[in-house]
Amino acid sequence: MNDVQIKTETKTFQVPGARLHYEVRGSGPLLLMIPGAPADAGTLTALATMLADRYTVVTYDQRGLSRSPLTGPPADTDVTVFAADASRLLAALTDEPAYVLGNSGGALTALELAARHPEQVRALVVHEPPLPELLPDHDRWRAAFQDVHDTYRDHGAGAAMGKFIATVDGPDAPPPAMPDPSQMPPEALEMMGRIQGNLDYFLSHVLLPVLRYEPDVTALRSGSVPISVGVGAASGDGVPALSAKALADRLGTVPLAFPGDHQGLAMDPFTSADIIHTQLTRTAQV
Repeated sequence: MNDVQIKTETKTFQVPGARLHYEVRGSGPLLLMIPGAPADAGTLTALATMLADRYTVVTYDQRGLSRSPLTGPPADTDVTVFAADASRLLAALTDEPAYVLGNSGGALTALELAARHPEQVRALVVHEPPLPELLPDHDRWRAAFQDVHDTYRDHGAGAAMGKFIATVDGPDAPPPAMPDPSQMPPEALEMMGRIQGNLDYFLSHVLLPVLRYEPDVTALRSGSVPISVGVGAASGDGVPALSAKALADRLGTVPLAFPGDHQGLAMDPFTSADIIHTQLTRTAQV
C-alpha cells in the first residue's frame, strides 16, 4: 500500500429494527468487510486501510453492537437477520456484485449472504467461520456454548467470556495476551470499551442463535459465488479453525492459509491484505 492518507467517511443506514454505522474508505471495486460479534468494524480498520488503495472498502458494526443501535427492544438475533442487513446495505451502496470478506462470526453473515443473494457477491473470503454444527461432535459443542450462556445468566459477563474464549480457542491454547492499556492508542482503547459494552447483548441474544447456524452447503456449492475459506496457521484446534477446515472440505476446496491465529487479520493486516486481494482477484476471474 502507498503512503497516501486514506480518508474515512462515516455514515448510517436504517434497516428494520436497527440503525447501522458504516465506514467507507478508498476507491475501486466495492469490498464489504463484516466483523464478528462482540467486536465491531474497529477490529478491521488496519486491514481496511491496507486494502483501500485497491478497493472501496466498507466496514460496519452489525446490529445491536457498538455504534449500530437497535431501534426496538433487544431480541434473539440469528444469522439470517444479520445477512438481511448486509444485503440491504449492499443494495443501497451498489447495483453491481461486490467483493465480501467475513471474519469470525461475520463470516457466517457472509456465507448466508452468498447463499441467499448470490447476485450481490462477486467473490467471498471467509476467515475462520465458527460453525460447530458442522463438526462431528456438534452435540458436545452445543452443550459447551449453552454452558457459556448459562454462566452469563448466573454469574455475569466476565465469567461467561472466560469460558467462551477457552471453549472457542481449544483446551491447549495459551491464554490470550492482554495488551497494556497504557501503551494503546486512544482509538484502540475506545474500541475495547465499545466491545466491553457489547457483551450483554452478545451473550444474551447473539451467542446461541449464531453458533447454531448451519450454512446451506448445497446452495453454496452450486451457486455462482467463488468461496475461499481461510484458516490461521497458528490457530490449533479451536472451534473456528476446525469449522473452517470442515467447511472447506464440504465445499470441495483447500483451506487458505493466513498468518497468526483467529486474530490474524488484525494482528498482521499487511500480509492478510495481500492474501485477500490475491484470492479475490484470482477467484473472481475463474
